[in-house]
Amino acid sequence: MIFKETDIQGAYLIELEKIGDERGFLARTWCSNEFDSQGLVTAVAQCSIGFNAERGTLRGLHYSVAPHEEVRLIRCTKGAIYDVIVDLRRDSPTHLRWVGFELTEDNRRTLYVPAGCAHGYQTLADNAEVYYQMDELYVPECARGARFDDPAFGIEWPLAVTAISERDRSWEDHPR
Repeated sequence: MIFKETDIQGAYLIELEKIGDERGFLARTWCSNEFDSQGLVTAVAQCSIGFNAERGTLRGLHYSVAPHEEVRLIRCTKGAIYDVIVDLRRDSPTHLRWVGFELTEDNRRTLYVPAGCAHGYQTLADNAEVYYQMDELYVPECARGARFDDPAFGIEWPLAVTAISERDRSWEDHPR
């Protein structure tokens, strides 16, 4: 695996290191030793998938608060998404910055989202599927959100939003 630092402190874009021949290739998508050597969280408590029927669907921005903050690994297994991380950690040098990456079934990239950061994505193709790994179990009382169009972040989404939950549309502006 190839770990690339992003402009958000502690967030990584992970590329596959393919070993290939005439049959195709093999590549690790997860290795606790490699994550540990980068100083990243290696616990996995829960895995989930999200399916999105329509291009332009937006999910997020979601995060969890203490004592159940989540580290997340995000990978698009079908179709394509534009994935965004927003740093909400007040003590971080990258506080309120955001980064976005295209994750597709073809590029097979994974995004490592550190605890204290919000995460969301917009589908770039119909029938997109996203695979999540989290280091904490989901605790509804600790679940929070930030609005996708909050002016504090200034996120530039690639498409018009065609589908979004009422909950995600109605989060309040984030305090600065």
